[in-house]
Amino acid sequence: MKMAMTPKQRVLDQINHKETQPVPYTLTFETPELMEELDRFYGGAWWRDRLDNHILDAPMPHPLLGIPSERTGETAILEDLFGARWAMHQRPAHLVEPPLKNPSLEGYTFPLVEDCFQAGWEEEVALFADQHPDHFIVSSPGFGIFERTWVLRGFEDMLSDVVLEASFFQALIQSITDHQLAILDRMLDTPLDGILFSDDWGYQKGVLIGAARWRQFVKPHLKRLYDHVHQAGKIALNHVCGSVREVMPDLVEIGLDVLESVQPEAEGMNPYELKCEFGRDITFWGGLGSQSIIPYGTPDEIRKEVAKLVSHMSVWGGYILAPAKGIQPATPPANMAALVESFTEQIKARN
Repeated sequence: MKMAMTPKQRVLDQINHKETQPVPYTLTFETPELMEELDRFYGGAWWRDRLDNHILDAPMPHPLLGIPSERTGETAILEDLFGARWAMHQRPAHLVEPPLKNPSLEGYTFPLVEDCFQAGWEEEVALFADQHPDHFIVSSPGFGIFERTWVLRGFEDMLSDVVLEASFFQALIQSITDHQLAILDRMLDTPLDGILFSDDWGYQKGVLIGAARWRQFVKPHLKRLYDHVHQAGKIALNHVCGSVREVMPDLVEIGLDVLESVQPEAEGMNPYELKCEFGRDITFWGGLGSQSIIPYGTPDEIRKEVAKLVSHMSVWGGYILAPAKGIQPATPPANMAALVESFTEQIKARN
């Protein structure tokens, strides 16, 4: 008797470019209140049992930001492990004071690697993997290497550094990568199936620092990270919002296994076109418009687009179904219900 495939097997098959039925998926909600809205829409929480996200997030080594260290009235300020100060009362949290006031690493010390891990993290991950043996388990080291440059310098100064202080910026991103590789050493010695990097170097129109400078400064260090993950026998996944079409050949070249978000509203990020050009070499995770069809389409339009994604994007394997972002506030309950039903039923129809 043939055994049913587990969610993890489906994910691995897709990454290895083998078709599966159903297609693996993730469907997450940005706030608990959205799930409660859907409870009221359905008249109960039974719908939650239908969802079976194939990729699950194990705890991160350390909270991305942490607990505010100061609070004055409605204002909460946090200083993170790297010395950056954040306004936690804003959504999302806003950087208010970076630690590097000048384009120099002189006098700056990165946090000790052991301080970047909560006590008992390895045991927590092992327990999480034991509790979900049939699912693909990932965790993230936190801010990506590009994002960490502006966390340390401030966004505008980082952009200036790329042009006017190129030697410093190169030293900065190399030092950040060295530090993250040391964090990865501990992460990779756990039952994680993959490492989910998160590094938004894209915006709606293209690569924030331009493709040429991205290739000069960021690409070589991403390769170091992906190679490190692969040497441990694990999968390299990368979340990137916005348009990264210009550097898609580079991501394939340096060995990225899974590109997550695939934001269809961004320039050049039509998932069907990306599939035709790169679909034999990389796995796409996402592709359903969080800025378009999910909040503004009809339930029927959502069902049709999900069916189209399942049908077209999963050819040759290499696809994990998901919205480009978790379901956002103000999404109509009927649209959320259409997502739940179409993801779990996976009606196939070639258009």
